[in-house]
Amino acid sequence: MNGTWILDLIYVLVFIVVGAGAAALPFIIVALLAPKTVHEKTLETYECGMDPYGPAWIRYGVLYYLYALMFLAFDVDVLYLFPAALAYKKIPGMGVAVEFILFIAILALAIVYAWRKGVFTWSRRKI
Repeated sequence: MNGTWILDLIYVLVFIVVGAGAAALPFIIVALLAPKTVHEKTLETYECGMDPYGPAWIRYGVLYYLYALMFLAFDVDVLYLFPAALAYKKIPGMGVAVEFILFIAILALAIVYAWRKGVFTWSRRKI
């Protein structure tokens, strides 16, 4: 028993070293392979290999970000529904169905709230 903590410590240290190496590896590769010279073309905005025209930085309204955040939140919640449906299939009774419907109802209330706040509609700016 007294020698096992040393083995556990070695496992943890190896895990930390491998994790730090995996995190540092992309930075090392970029430092080795990145071009060292900076030209005018290097500093331009990259747009699918085509030369950009117009303003490179477009200011989006805050509602766009709220819309994106809502999409992301509900997308992740839907991902939780698939494993839950598989796990709930194995448990008998109506309690599971009620929990599932309650979860979807709470999601629906969040959508209704966002809709009432105007997150899903934004006006176009006239230039």
